[in-house]
Amino acid sequence: MTDHRNYMAEHSGKDVLSSDVEIKGSIKFKKDLLIDGKVEGEINSDGALTIGENGDIRGEIKTKSITVYGKVHGNITVGERCELKSCCTLQGDLKAAHLVVEEGASFIGKSEVNSGKPAASKPEIVRHEEPAAPIKAAFGGRS
Repeated sequence: MTDHRNYMAEHSGKDVLSSDVEIKGSIKFKKDLLIDGKVEGEINSDGALTIGENGDIRGEIKTKSITVYGKVHGNITVGERCELKSCCTLQGDLKAAHLVVEEGASFIGKSEVNSGKPAASKPEIVRHEEPAAPIKAAFGGRS
């Protein structure tokens, strides 16, 4: 079974925007959504988003998790997991807690992966004052 059939089978019974759907505007959803059509605009959700092989998204995406098989032209911010499948194209910046990129995926942009662990504070630099030695002596110069 191909990947296309796999993700269509996985999403049977879930909300789907099929390949013949084109939307200009914002999309908000709560659970799971498969977009296999074209969207021009912002997508916001606390759920899981899948961009199908025919999916073509032009705009910002902010969601809990995302799996991309198709094309995204815009920035993606994900609270948990982002998967870029081998047939996908992402042109934009990406922020995620976890990132999986399959061989063959096309990604043009910057990525920021933060597993949600608190960032370590910068180490404190401690300098002990020592008597200053003459610079000439330290570099072998003449007195």
